[in-house]
Amino acid sequence: MTGRVHSFFRQLLAALPFAAAAMPAHADCSRDITVPVSTTGVSVIVGNGTISGIYPDLFRSLGPRAGCHFTFSAVPRARQELLFESGKADLLLPATRTPARDAHGIFVPMVGHRAVLISLRSPRPQIANAQDLLDRRDLRVAVVRGYDYGEAYQALVRELGRQGRLFTEVDATAIARLLYAGAVDITIMGPTILAGAINRETRVNGMLEKLRLEPIPELPWQQTGVYVSRRSLTPDDRAALLELLERAAKSNVVLEGFQRYHKPEILNESVRPR
Repeated sequence: MTGRVHSFFRQLLAALPFAAAAMPAHADCSRDITVPVSTTGVSVIVGNGTISGIYPDLFRSLGPRAGCHFTFSAVPRARQELLFESGKADLLLPATRTPARDAHGIFVPMVGHRAVLISLRSPRPQIANAQDLLDRRDLRVAVVRGYDYGEAYQALVRELGRQGRLFTEVDATAIARLLYAGAVDITIMGPTILAGAINRETRVNGMLEKLRLEPIPELPWQQTGVYVSRRSLTPDDRAALLELLERAAKSNVVLEGFQRYHKPEILNESVRPR
């Protein structure tokens, strides 16, 4: 991890006690809270046998105050989604709010967020909307398996797949390598996610300054945060977690974490207050 990332997390951890101080003590969670995670920008960082990032560090700081202990495990993003849907995970994070996920959990927003089209700078004409992207059949598009930015995103991905132009990868780091090598032309995700992957991958040095971000109307601003399972938790445990999350959201510690780490040109296109 770079010195800049270490500095960022020192600042984040320094801020967490203030959020914790505002939380009243209440009944302990009845058991360990199960949280499978995958690398997602600086929200979650998996590497060298450790799990860190904005959300894991937040829960480790606030959990003892709430009487809850969180057990994190590293899995691919698609499996993370499947575990939550099947009631084998207590939390899904970070996650954009979607109707499909609402069926399995209660959503607590932390920040506003949106996905955009991301490519390397080129003289290519601007892409105006989803149909424009679909019409430009020479452009190869990569996405992360398990990411979901809503129904319009899913429809776009399905059509790109039917056109034979879609590349699906397990994480953002793999997509960063493909973009850097010229094996794909565009990806669709939150800019902070790709920026975090680039900062951790030495093989794509210098790529961050060359990114081109193109918002399209089919991928509007949404809320991202944490889903609390409707299936795996007792009512008391669910209530304790919802209270913890609401208080963390009001403290703005997640937004401040993004602001400390990302450059304005990346942050302004992808993250804002909830």
